[in-house]
Amino acid sequence: MADIIKRTTLMVRDVAKAAAWYEHVFGMTRWMDTPFTLSGTQLAAGAAGDRTRLVILKCEDDLVGMIGLLEWLEPKQDAPAVLPTRIAFGAPIFVVASQDARSTLARARGLGSHVHCEPREWTVTGADGHEKDMIGCSFWDLDGYFYEVNEVVATHG
Repeated sequence: MADIIKRTTLMVRDVAKAAAWYEHVFGMTRWMDTPFTLSGTQLAAGAAGDRTRLVILKCEDDLVGMIGLLEWLEPKQDAPAVLPTRIAFGAPIFVVASQDARSTLARARGLGSHVHCEPREWTVTGADGHEKDMIGCSFWDLDGYFYEVNEVVATHG
């Protein structure tokens, strides 16, 4: 049996503000919200004794596709002053299946997200060999993580 990647954890400036963004933009709900004191062994960041707060959010599934938001409470970690406008090597690209890509973008924009691509129509051949008409857009969250949002409009074949 193959391993399962169940969550991606993102380092954020303000976990409360970031969680509210994910709840509002993607409709995610809180699965867990807890403080942690780091052991200094497993995580390749921070040091033993650092105090953090971890909020884990989920969509429909409570095993896969979750997002963790990790804020350093003490000591505070330095965060980049300027958020990215291009995707750098090593940075994740999150792909979201949306029921309404235009509304998702409007919610992200309303909370201050930098928009890279306005909604556009395009067609792709899926893994099953059938063409799908899509609406897609893309933007960054408030901490500089990139999201591509796609909505399937129709399937042919």
